Amino acid sequence: MPSSAKTPTINDVARLAGVSKKTVSRVINRSALLSDETRSRVEAVIAELGYVPNPQARALALRRNFLLGLIHDNPNAQTVLNFQEGVMGAIRDTEFALAVRPVDRHSPTMMDDIRRFLEQQRLYGVLILPPISENDALAQLCREMGCGYVRMGSAMLDDGDHMVASNDREMVTQAVDHLVELGHHRIALIEGPTGFRSALERREGFLAAMAAHGLPVPAAARAQGTYRFESGLTAAGTLLDAAERPTAIFASNDEMASGAFHAARQRDLRVPDDLSIIGFDDSPIAAHIWPPMTTVGWPVREMGRAAALKLIAPGTPEAQESRFLARLVKRQSVAPPKG
Repeated sequence: MPSSAKTPTINDVARLAGVSKKTVSRVINRSALLSDETRSRVEAVIAELGYVPNPQARALALRRNFLLGLIHDNPNAQTVLNFQEGVMGAIRDTEFALAVRPVDRHSPTMMDDIRRFLEQQRLYGVLILPPISENDALAQLCREMGCGYVRMGSAMLDDGDHMVASNDREMVTQAVDHLVELGHHRIALIEGPTGFRSALERREGFLAAMAAHGLPVPAAARAQGTYRFESGLTAAGTLLDAAERPTAIFASNDEMASGAFHAARQRDLRVPDDLSIIGFDDSPIAAHIWPPMTTVGWPVREMGRAAALKLIAPGTPEAQESRFLARLVKRQSVAPPKG
């Protein structure tokens, strides 16, 4: 047993536990590549010695900081926040911290800016949110720099070790099916912004479902949005002022759907009596608006947690998950059409 005046080191833990320093590191980082007996023995020695890992020394040895980066250019603040909460849940009680870096995907210097961020912070790995997660050149940059990365998206864009994805297209199809089953035939779409894979997946799911039911989607039944409330308000106003008003609207996110609620009220239309509305995300606004909104629940927190674990604990069962299934959350904003 080392002298009480001496600060215990990882070498002391390894010697007394009868394991290698690498095994001690795996215990500290909660690796799944250990037996329960070995883990318990090492943890007992750590507790007995009062050993506290030195993150600076370990970072120097690894030539990396115990720091994950979250890179995004996303107009939906709730998505960023939900993903971040998932990441924080995964790194809680570990040595890891999170650095959030917003970028401008339209900037000609975006790639150079991200390269400098990776170099200066010496990140252990990065988590990349859409739409920049859809940029294959960014994934290649991470590989070239030896920086671990995980991309989030609405479709599988990479192998399972580097991807967390949802089933957006399938779930929008289910949302349309729900409306059709209730008797809706004039269903309009508020699309997400150009350049977002999520907007593409949700639009294609909508169009496929309408085609499967033999329902037309004229130009007057589609309007472009930006994932912002104001764009949903404007887009829904255009749809509702059309010669043949829709009886239902699917909006590609909850924020735009909430704009559709306001557009309906401006025209003295009641939800869901005169107009049914479905959103996407299951953000807090969906449950708080009146009437509560039917929406597609996007498992963003679960995706954030799994993405972080793919970087810091790749052997754990949760880190093996790459496909996350959304679900249709039925509330009071949908009803059969009148007449």
